[in-house]
Amino acid sequence: MTSILVNSKTPRLNAPTLHRLPNGLTIVAEHMPVDAVNLSLWLGVGSAVEADEINGMAHFLEHMIFKGTHRLASGEFERQIEQRGAVTNAATSQDYTYYYITSAPQDFAELAPLQIEVLLNAAIPDEAFERERFVVLEEIRRSEDNPRRRTYYRSMEAGFDRLPYRRPVLGPAGVIEQLQPQQMRDFHATWYRPQSMTASVVGNLPVEQLIEIVAEGFAQAEAHAMNSIDRCPPQFPESSSESPFESISREEHIDDSLQQARLVMLWRVPGMADLQQTYALDVLSSILAHGRTARLVRDLREERGLVSGISVSNMTYIRQGLFYISAQLPVENLEVVEAAILEHIRRLHTELISESEIQRVRTLVANRYIFGNETPSDRASLYGYYQSVMGDLMPALTYPEQIQALNGHNLQAAAQQYLDPNAYRAVILKPNVN
Repeated sequence: MTSILVNSKTPRLNAPTLHRLPNGLTIVAEHMPVDAVNLSLWLGVGSAVEADEINGMAHFLEHMIFKGTHRLASGEFERQIEQRGAVTNAATSQDYTYYYITSAPQDFAELAPLQIEVLLNAAIPDEAFERERFVVLEEIRRSEDNPRRRTYYRSMEAGFDRLPYRRPVLGPAGVIEQLQPQQMRDFHATWYRPQSMTASVVGNLPVEQLIEIVAEGFAQAEAHAMNSIDRCPPQFPESSSESPFESISREEHIDDSLQQARLVMLWRVPGMADLQQTYALDVLSSILAHGRTARLVRDLREERGLVSGISVSNMTYIRQGLFYISAQLPVENLEVVEAAILEHIRRLHTELISESEIQRVRTLVANRYIFGNETPSDRASLYGYYQSVMGDLMPALTYPEQIQALNGHNLQAAAQQYLDPNAYRAVILKPNVN
């Protein structure tokens, strides 16, 4: 077992222990004196590993994991969870999928092996597959009926020409309609294996006991596997990042459901593979649009009333990131708002951000980090994400210090390098005025 040590002048909130099993599983464990235990099982596997022909498979499989195994009938896992007042859920993204349970400490040794069993030994029966297909298709339809989601999908398609992040995690309905149960079993057998997983477990049991319960749960599940598990890890698709935009391009869409227009402006920026370059961009996104006193919010919404809403995100995926500015506004304000946003970007190039503005963001980050560490599920998710996506826990523990270390010159250099006001993509969605 390895305790993660961080050289820091600030008080440490986190003290996780890293443990690797011979089967390749990574366990991150931490004692937390809160009367609960959370086990989060993370896979660095999401829609980005899918071929176009099976786009949506990772999310569809997330649904099917709960349909039982050859040892555990469909619904039995949820019944036992609910019987003890525990909770379970799951989520799929481009770069990861995760599953979790939160239980009372006295129930954890009995419930954790059930979660591990359904994950490793999912039966994926034909009949349940067909029933769940309709559930997933309905989820896709609801997503497509949501103006915010439609804006996001259009923007991701514009932001990436080649990388799989341009595709929806849920997949197109036409692909989901054609998927077969055996394709899903093959996908599960390829990716759902201990060496592709991180088990992050935090709660009110001794660290040694948390690790022992998880390790024994995996040993039991592997012993009952229907097929022997190949120890050769699967290969992730090779995919290099895309070049920054070289000019300004715009695409417009008419959306009958909208009452106001949507404007999205995109810059390609570094992803998790170049993590050190992302911190300054995180700060710039907060300087521009986090809180009522942030630059774009104060100028365009509070003072001039040109937009009803505006947000900025530094969206960081493994291979690439997008600096994403999104505004909701009257159609007649589109041109002036785009010009105003560009003027703010130019100011980032030419004027140093004041120390008081930077300190506001430092405080926000520090507080968010504290608030995001309050529960076992918060910490287990933090550890699981970084260990599964990055293969490294350290960034999870040092993020506030990375932000604290940035100064105005660092932020100006990042804006000059990555946010070119003469090279970006804009996506505009307008309501139908006829």
